[in-house]
Amino acid sequence: MESRRRTTVAELVQARWGDHRPGLWCEQQVLTHHEVAAGAAARAALLTDLLPRGTAPHVGVLLDNTPEYPLWLSAAALAGAAVAGINPTRRGPELARDILHTECRVLVTERTHLPLLDDLQLPGVRLLVTDTQSYDDLLAPYADAHPSAFAHATPDDRILLYFTSGSTGAPKAAICTQGRLAAAGRSLVDSFGVLPDDVHYICMPMFHGNAVIADWAPALAAGAGVALRRRFSASRFLDDVRTCGATYFTYVGRAVQYILATGERADDRDNPLRMGFGTEAGAVDAAAFERRFGVRLVEGYGSSEGGAAVQWSPGTPAGAVGRAAPGLAVLDPETCAECPPADFDSAGRLLNGEAAIGELVNRGANPFEGYWRNPEADAERRREGWYWTGDLFYRDTDGYLYFAGRTDDRLRVDSENLAAAMIENIVARYEGADAVAVYAVPDPVTGDQVMATIAGDFDPLGFAEFLLAQPDLGTKMAPRFVRVVQRMPVTATNKIHRAGLRREGVRCADPVWWRPPGETVYRRLTPEDAEGPLVGTRGPV
Repeated sequence: MESRRRTTVAELVQARWGDHRPGLWCEQQVLTHHEVAAGAAARAALLTDLLPRGTAPHVGVLLDNTPEYPLWLSAAALAGAAVAGINPTRRGPELARDILHTECRVLVTERTHLPLLDDLQLPGVRLLVTDTQSYDDLLAPYADAHPSAFAHATPDDRILLYFTSGSTGAPKAAICTQGRLAAAGRSLVDSFGVLPDDVHYICMPMFHGNAVIADWAPALAAGAGVALRRRFSASRFLDDVRTCGATYFTYVGRAVQYILATGERADDRDNPLRMGFGTEAGAVDAAAFERRFGVRLVEGYGSSEGGAAVQWSPGTPAGAVGRAAPGLAVLDPETCAECPPADFDSAGRLLNGEAAIGELVNRGANPFEGYWRNPEADAERRREGWYWTGDLFYRDTDGYLYFAGRTDDRLRVDSENLAAAMIENIVARYEGADAVAVYAVPDPVTGDQVMATIAGDFDPLGFAEFLLAQPDLGTKMAPRFVRVVQRMPVTATNKIHRAGLRREGVRCADPVWWRPPGETVYRRLTPEDAEGPLVGTRGPV
């Protein structure tokens, strides 16, 4: 066990030298494992010469999912350097801040992203543009580099600086070392029985930790192949997995829903996929995906920073992510006391959410390695000497854990704490809802009001009747405002863009329905309503 824990990503890359099986697919391009290892060695040699001595060995990667991305991850591992995944949806000063904060001395990008860098002040940053002749000329002298020449990488060397959500401020760059990434890959290999003949389809963006930790790392650990698409495409998903023979994929957020929204075909179940692994698909969509494609989706949980994980196992109840491992507890963040177990009705609906929902905390050993140059964020995660995940859960009497959203998504209505995810699960039963987001908008008297955004068909009378019929909908949980959209706004990683929804509140371009105080029926919100005292006068409302 110790030898596994101390394996480096560099060693996993070196092990692929001489392996001439197909190892990397990207649309029309196919590379063998050996070619990937050789390409990584060339880039590692170039990087070693480019990085100034005495500086943090960090390389920024601002790329779509092209073959260059895993090649530079592998190169950084060999060179004992770290990749900072740069989000191409960031703009202007925010984008510059991400690059400069992580002290990137080299930035790898492509021509399609060059306009993002116009007018940015990036002192001391060397730019490499992968789809140019000058880049090929730079690499040419290193074509004979061998992975074995790089023997100095250690398990404690940083390999990733990956940004976590910036919904409550600037994104934080979480640190991941070679030892932790290799161990995470091996753990998933063991959990899911990944074999060298498997092919992992990476359709999530590789600047995000999910794609690297849950998809690329286990493929590398098992010697399995990797398939890429430049950007996620629901309509091309099935064709891609067939073309490369993909057996495994990961997903985040709305990706599964987008795939299900494509037109059904008679041969949908004719595919090589064995399973999908991810978060936030929801029990309804997971069941629909398995019925249509014959592919089981496994919902898992892992804190982005690595401080806590919950593993699915056979026998896990529907809707749960797995059983709490030793050290994991659901705590009231104000008192640090354990929350009582969930109380369910005969239909499996949570009845005591206000008491049962708390923050998931790891009170045992954890592999959290901190944030880059952010001691305040480190201290917030390590309160009381424990690791606080920032995620809400509840547990049943058998110790199984159920995800209930982010702590940022907690609402406080008339002094009552509510979890947005719990309300979302109820509203998602509404027949006209294709997707649902619930969040707080400020109220001048009661703290928060509940607002929901629904993608799909909305009938105000039918929706009000639906809410009255839900036995687990508390008196403070019914949405005061309902925004109706054709398509749910999402982030680059296909998560609902809650920060943008909260920021716009009721003053948005989409139709908004509301339920005035004391009324049960919804009506269209007018500009006069939006400015009136009953709606509120502070914040976005």
